[in-house]
Amino acid sequence: MGAKLMSLFLLGLIRLLTGAQARWYGCPPKAEQRIYFANHQSHADLVMIWAALPKELRHSTRAIAARDYWTKTPFKQWLTTQVFNVIYVSRERTADEDPLEPLIDALGQGDSIILFPEGTRGHAGEPQAFKAGLYNLARKCPQAVLVPAWINNVQHVLPKGEVVPVPILCSVTFGAPVQVQPGEACKPFLERARAAVIALRDV
Repeated sequence: MGAKLMSLFLLGLIRLLTGAQARWYGCPPKAEQRIYFANHQSHADLVMIWAALPKELRHSTRAIAARDYWTKTPFKQWLTTQVFNVIYVSRERTADEDPLEPLIDALGQGDSIILFPEGTRGHAGEPQAFKAGLYNLARKCPQAVLVPAWINNVQHVLPKGEVVPVPILCSVTFGAPVQVQPGEACKPFLERARAAVIALRDV
C-alpha cells in the first residue's frame, strides 16, 4: 500500500475508532505557521492531532517523534517518515547535539509542528511539568503561533500492554494562542503554558 492510500486508510480508521473530534476554542483552524503543544499520554497522540486537523493544515503539520521508538521496525519507520512525515528527535544524544535543531530546521522550512512538552508520556490526570524546549523554541522562532491543545481519552483507545484498539470517543481541544512575554523567564512561561493546556480539559 502506498503512503497516500495508507494515509487515507489510517485517517478513516482513526475516525471510526475515536471520532477524532476537533474543537476550536480561542482560535480557528488557520493556514499560518503554528507550534501545537499538548498533553501526552499515548503513542497515538501524534496520530490523534494529525487526524483532527483539517486537510489543508494536515500536510504542512509535522509531529515530533522519538527516534529510538519509531524506528525500531521497518514498518514503524516507513509509517512515520512516508505517511506522517514526522521530525525525529533523539532521547539519547551527545553533549554537543542541539535537540531543537531538527525542529528549528522544520520551522525554517515553513512547517508547523506538534510538540509534547512533557518529553515523555504521563499517566496522571494532569500533564507533568513542561521541559524547557517549548520556551527555547518560542524564543528562537517567534514567528510561529503557539497553540495549546488537550487530547482527551486517546490513552483508552490502546491501553498499555494491549494490541487491539478499543473504540472510544476522543477529542482534541485547541485553545487560544499564548506567547512569551517580553522579559519572561523560562519557568513562569512553562507554568503558564501548562496551565493553558490543563484549562482546556473541562471546556
